[in-house]
Amino acid sequence: MNLENFLIMRHELVLTIVTLILLIAELSISDKSKHKIIPIAIGLFTINLIIGFLPTISGSLFGGMYQTTALQVTMKNILNLGVLVVLFQSVKWLKEEENKIKISEFFLILFSTLIGMQFMISSGSFLMLYLGLELATIPMAALVAYDRLRTKSAEAGVKLILSAALSSAVLLFGISLIYGTTGSTYFNIVGSVFTSNSLQTLAFIFFFSGMAFKISLVPFHLWTADVYEGAPINVTSYLSVISKGASAFILLIVLFTVFKNIVEIWQNLLYVIAVSTMTIGNLFAIRQQNMKRFLAFSSIAQAGFILLGLMGANITGMTSVVYFVFVYIFSNLGAFGVVSVIYYQTSKENMDDYNGLYHTNPKLSLIMMLSLFSLAGIPPVAGFFGKFFLFTAAAASGYYWLVFIAVLNATISLYYYLLVVKAMFINKNDTPIAYFKTDTPAKISLIICVIGVFIVGFMSIFYQYFQSIGFGI
Repeated sequence: MNLENFLIMRHELVLTIVTLILLIAELSISDKSKHKIIPIAIGLFTINLIIGFLPTISGSLFGGMYQTTALQVTMKNILNLGVLVVLFQSVKWLKEEENKIKISEFFLILFSTLIGMQFMISSGSFLMLYLGLELATIPMAALVAYDRLRTKSAEAGVKLILSAALSSAVLLFGISLIYGTTGSTYFNIVGSVFTSNSLQTLAFIFFFSGMAFKISLVPFHLWTADVYEGAPINVTSYLSVISKGASAFILLIVLFTVFKNIVEIWQNLLYVIAVSTMTIGNLFAIRQQNMKRFLAFSSIAQAGFILLGLMGANITGMTSVVYFVFVYIFSNLGAFGVVSVIYYQTSKENMDDYNGLYHTNPKLSLIMMLSLFSLAGIPPVAGFFGKFFLFTAAAASGYYWLVFIAVLNATISLYYYLLVVKAMFINKNDTPIAYFKTDTPAKISLIICVIGVFIVGFMSIFYQYFQSIGFGI
């Protein structure tokens, strides 16, 4: 094995080097100068993002346990772009007095989870998938419990680790059944011999249940709202976008490669779960007043829409899922960005606190409105095209009733997104949130999100590119 072979793992290797450099910086910089780690970390990660877009070669390592294709590289680049936005949004929070002594830990833990997600996306066997999944999940509990002075944060960390342990046990039991019935954990071998007999169907159900927890699909969603509310806002946005996106990507790959012989079975399962997830997520979102819980149930509903693309079981469906996640990153991080800016300036995070926001902070109000309209799928922003391609993929496979139900749910989601817009632009407030200046890093993140919400929708080149590389798995 030579150096060129290891460059197949470029994303993971570069990010590991970045993590090691930060670890050395942590040991070298005094406690009074810990804030200097922030620009170092963001600068190094920006270099990592740029390197990720350089030309690469496809191949596999470790006997096929690790594999890289153009599609998987693109998935990793999408996640890296989202993480960069999260880092910009976290600067003000990290500079707060109670966080100054543990700035390095935030970056080290976050990058560790990202490395796990990247290994998970490039996995060529269930063993590598599980190792990547655990590397991504266990440090995540530490991120959720990062605010050690807040009881809710510690409680959310405990809830996440216990729920994750249970879901991992279920997933691992499914993997053990797959190995027991096929004699292999490698995707290509399992995919060639996997059938619809009762034991292998049961193995698939256990595996899917474990993955459904990571994506917050109903009925495996009950942890989501409490964990999202208790975690720091920037960690919540990371969970909602990056973690969910990585899980959706690996589920897409596994369904299309390993379980291709039982398409009829998992299509029927996805049908029921898609309807349940969209509907329950929307109905619970209507009742929320806390913005983090509101966006938590919104993200559950969005996960239901993602399943529409998987229902197509073809290249169009796969392309629509990748494109939708790409759009979702800009839309959701835009909304979370505004929520975090307001919270760290005013400590307010309820919907009623946003009454009259447009009169004092019009730019933040407009960004929030654009982000919510994109999540709702209102033209001409990118979210409309994302949902349109998902609906097209499902309709092309004959799931007209499912598309009809999805359209109804999209209408419901528009209603509760408009509740926030109404609060900002119409509702009167004698004491609205006072005008304040947004810090520069947060401004950069919001500008990136706004550009993404507009540009990704109008430039069909992104969808065409995803479609051209879709056959790589």
